[in-house]
Amino acid sequence: MLGRFFRPQHQVVSDPPWAHYLLGHTEWAWVWLIPRLWLGWEWLQAGLHKVTDPKWMDTGESLRGFWARVIVVPAQGRPLITYDWYRDFITFLYDGGHHVWFAKLVAFGEVAIGIALVIGALVGIAAFAGAFMNLNFMLAGTASTNPVLFIVAVAFILGWKVVGWWGVDRWLLPILGTPWQPGRVSRPAEPGASSGGSPSPGRQ
Repeated sequence: MLGRFFRPQHQVVSDPPWAHYLLGHTEWAWVWLIPRLWLGWEWLQAGLHKVTDPKWMDTGESLRGFWARVIVVPAQGRPLITYDWYRDFITFLYDGGHHVWFAKLVAFGEVAIGIALVIGALVGIAAFAGAFMNLNFMLAGTASTNPVLFIVAVAFILGWKVVGWWGVDRWLLPILGTPWQPGRVSRPAEPGASSGGSPSPGRQ
């Protein structure tokens, strides 16, 4: 009796119908279009503001000032950064003068995420990168719109197969494929196909 309980038969737990259609069916891909354009525009706006600001692109002083503010541990009250390990990481970057190149990375990263989301290209990767940046902003004690952007990005990650269907991913994903389903560029050549690319004998 106990042996049967501790050795259950494994089975696949199916998703509810709404999750199947919303996260994996192109018929409902249009639902993601407006949220994707909105999130992409949010990132694009933030990035374009930075890439045109010398304090981000030349000196990195804007980022240095942000780091200086968040690593402070006040005599009374709670610090902006809750976790000591993350404060140590930001302090390492601050003391090492890494703000110059890191500011450019942030600026261009935001622009790249915004462009990818707006045109619908590699949406899953762009959403993951955006969520990672949102997480770091929140770890640094900056709430602002980051929690909302993070939640939307996580939804895009879950629905990566169809979120970009009304965009470049409709053609890009079938070409690139996935590790478990090769695309046209990574699919092995069919047996019997000639090296010159011409049809094999007997085919029309």
